[in-house]
Amino acid sequence: MAETVSITITQKDNYQFLVDFGEAIPGLLVDEPAPMGEGLGPAPAHMLLTAAANCLSASLLFSLKKYGQDAGGITTRATCTIDRNANNRLRIVGMDVAIKFAQEGANIKHLDRVLGQFEEFCTVSQSIQAGIPIKVSVADGAGVRLK
Repeated sequence: MAETVSITITQKDNYQFLVDFGEAIPGLLVDEPAPMGEGLGPAPAHMLLTAAANCLSASLLFSLKKYGQDAGGITTRATCTIDRNANNRLRIVGMDVAIKFAQEGANIKHLDRVLGQFEEFCTVSQSIQAGIPIKVSVADGAGVRLK
């Protein structure tokens, strides 16, 4: 069952564009950082990073809920590295996604199964990884690195 997702992007001013997601979702102003743009909204790299981090966070939550577990809240910090390729063009060369949930890992039943499968549920990061390596880590509320 294929699904189609569409957006419309319209130039507002210089490198500023308005993103229209459709009737049910508020629009978004995107912009390039200075000196090209004014940095008044997220840049394309922010959007790609957001998509991967959000999808991984939601996938972890989905996996936890499959086993009736409560994370106690999830916070994700994502970083991408932008560098020049062999043709001196800027490219995203890697992403780091650090997911932390409030609950202590010892209190989560079936944690090994949750951690072993949640990344496979993430449509976005699994698609991106074909061209951009994504490193994912997970920590609990006590700061213990679980993955």
